[in-house]
Amino acid sequence: MNDNRAHARAWLAKAENDLVAARRLLAADGPFDAVCFHAQQACEKALKAVLALADQEIPRTHNLAALQACCIALLQETAAAALGSLDIAVLTPYAIEARYDAEFQPDRQAAADACAVAEQVMSLIPPLLVEP
Repeated sequence: MNDNRAHARAWLAKAENDLVAARRLLAADGPFDAVCFHAQQACEKALKAVLALADQEIPRTHNLAALQACCIALLQETAAAALGSLDIAVLTPYAIEARYDAEFQPDRQAAADACAVAEQVMSLIPPLLVEP
C-alpha cells in the first residue's frame, strides 16, 4: 500500500474491530481472557497505525511499551505526552497469555481494566489520522 494514510487507516480499522470484540465480550460476561486479548490487540494495532502514517517499518512485536516509545518519538509534544501518560504496557502479556496460558483466567475487573486502557488508546489515535 503506497498511501501512508490509507495504510494507517487499515491498521486502525483492525484496531477498532478488536475494541468492538472486547466490548461485546465484556458486555456478554466473557470470556474474559478473550476481552484481555482483544484489548491488547486494539492497542497494538492502533500504535502500528501511527507508525504506518509516519511511513515507519511496522515491527513484528506484541511489546506495547516498545511500540508506545516508537510512537512517542514520532508525535508532536502534546500528543506524545498524552500517549506517554497511558500505562499501555500492562496489556502486553495478554497477547500471549490469553491464547496459550491455560492458567490465565482473568476476572471481570481485569477484563474491564484492559478494555478501559484500550478505550483510552483508541480515543487518542484516530484524531492523529484525520486529514490536516
